[in-house]
Amino acid sequence: MTDSAGVHLSGAELFARYAYPPNELGYCGPDDPRGLLVRGTPEATAEITRRARGFEGAWVYLELIAASAGISDPLDVRVVEAYWLGNDLLEAIDSAWFLDALRDRFRGQTGGQWAGGIPDLEAAVLPHHAFHVFAVYPWVGLLRGDSDVPRSVLDSCRIRTGVVESVRGEAATVRAGLLTWDGQRLAIGASDLLETRWSDSGRSFLDGVSVGDPVSVHWDWICDVLTPGQSAAIEAYEARQLAVTNQVLDLAS
Repeated sequence: MTDSAGVHLSGAELFARYAYPPNELGYCGPDDPRGLLVRGTPEATAEITRRARGFEGAWVYLELIAASAGISDPLDVRVVEAYWLGNDLLEAIDSAWFLDALRDRFRGQTGGQWAGGIPDLEAAVLPHHAFHVFAVYPWVGLLRGDSDVPRSVLDSCRIRTGVVESVRGEAATVRAGLLTWDGQRLAIGASDLLETRWSDSGRSFLDGVSVGDPVSVHWDWICDVLTPGQSAAIEAYEARQLAVTNQVLDLAS
């Protein structure tokens, strides 16, 4: 795989670009997140590969996508792309098999929608990051309270697509659609400005970003400069998951 700048990208490096932001914040993955903020050498790939298994949630999805596709390496770039962005590997996955495997792996975890036992909705789920955000994490179930925190967390945790509006050193302002909650349904609403970073003390996954670049954002970090196809995939798979999530919310209301 090559990125938008034409640079060859391994599956491990692609994984690190999206896994680093929550790891840096201490939400998932092993200690010392700067160990992920490496690229371009065999040693970097080996270090990311070693650390990737410490992401207990994401690693499960990578293993299941790889198993379904008959791919031996969970960090194959096609597998990693399927989970974070979305690609045709997801379309070949049997949803019933996936959910059975997921229940086995996440046995005992509570708070999400994924174990709800609603057959028509179960048939629509896919092992994409949007599924983990909107169906496995407990935040959707907390939306009906008075606090905006659940919506804000969901908005930050999902992979957002946007366009760079300005760059100031290692920081950039990105215009991206905001996740909205009207008390009944989730949707991607009008765009808003996000204050993000693409580099930390001179260490980054990218050579730089420019005004007008289409980018992906995870938490407050620019993960990648996207091709049109990558942007479309992220948005399409998220839209599919939001449709399922909203049906579950409708049934629960």
